[in-house]
Amino acid sequence: QVLDTREVQVSKVTVNGQDAKFVLGEKHSFKGSPLEITFPFELRRGQEAIVEISFESSPKSSALQWFSPEQTSGKKHPFLFSQCQVEC
Repeated sequence: QVLDTREVQVSKVTVNGQDAKFVLGEKHSFKGSPLEITFPFELRRGQEAIVEISFESSPKSSALQWFSPEQTSGKKHPFLFSQCQVEC
């Protein structure tokens, strides 16, 4: 599986709780870097997979935006979201 990243540092990837191998590809000037994940098992048709990515972001991570706890409905935890669009 390949995902887009921009100015994030990935430290760990798990799939259904199992460690997965991953590699960040060559950085593109405006698209960022591809994050290629190798699943630790073969995914069967119809099988669900939960992919968890541990990462650090920075203000340069233009694809990621944060709400402070005060900006959320529960006002207890920050909220991270991505507003990127697919480019053809």
